[in-house]
Amino acid sequence: MLIFTFSFESVWICSLAFSEKSCYSVGNQTKRLCDPLKIQKASEDYLETMLMLQESLGYIRSIDIAERLGVTKPSVSYATKRLRENGYITMDKDGLITLTESGMTIARKMFQRHKILTEVFVKMGVDPETAAEDACKIEHDLSQATFDAICRLAERIDP
Repeated sequence: MLIFTFSFESVWICSLAFSEKSCYSVGNQTKRLCDPLKIQKASEDYLETMLMLQESLGYIRSIDIAERLGVTKPSVSYATKRLRENGYITMDKDGLITLTESGMTIARKMFQRHKILTEVFVKMGVDPETAAEDACKIEHDLSQATFDAICRLAERIDP
């Protein structure tokens, strides 16, 4: 049984630990322990951060993830364990992290969404820092259809 803690960081990381299979039964009804979207958001944030670190530093270390996301090293250890178990990353004996093909696919998708949304918001007159923050907030929640429509609109604004 899972026991929730109430610090922001613990709850956020805790949501990463669940999978679609994290359910329990009450009579003939199946209940989810956690909203699957929260699982996806936390995982996507970690994977996107790992890709950005790989591109900027040439390697991925847990301490760098912690610094970039503003979380503790133990939280990163817990999250990376779950990402490893789900096949999104591997870690070598020195602790260097590598994105697997499936992890890289998700990371690239999130990074692309982040960049495009930031650019669109800046074109709309939002200052770059706010644009990047807002893009980060919504990049996970947009449907593919809405994101595609934003991309088409952005092309018409600045071909």
